[in-house]
Amino acid sequence: MTILINGVELKDWARTVEEPHALAEGNQRLAGSYSPLATYQFNDDLNHFLGHPVAAWFDDGDTVLLGCECGEWGCWPLTTLVEVNAETVRWHGFRNGHRDWDLSGLGPFRFSRDQYESALVGIGSH
Repeated sequence: MTILINGVELKDWARTVEEPHALAEGNQRLAGSYSPLATYQFNDDLNHFLGHPVAAWFDDGDTVLLGCECGEWGCWPLTTLVEVNAETVRWHGFRNGHRDWDLSGLGPFRFSRDQYESALVGIGSH
């Protein structure tokens, strides 16, 4: 399940923001080194993306959106806070589960709730 925002993969958005931090650590490859989550990892519970996370890292309401390239979401998670109201879904407060990097330049992203839920239904049917 690849997450696209305005036609760009979320991991590429993250790479742009994470690259200065990864370079400072001497490992540019770390920037954006995420893989999409498989819906089977969440028993196809698409409510995970609607503010009811099945997988969280910080246990403060965060939602894991991307996992490690190795296939294990907890190895290198990218999380966000998901706010849902009647008309919109907002992702903000992105964090990496293993680095204290400032990801404030990533997002926030706001989506029409109708379009967002339609995209989720499409994901769940694959």
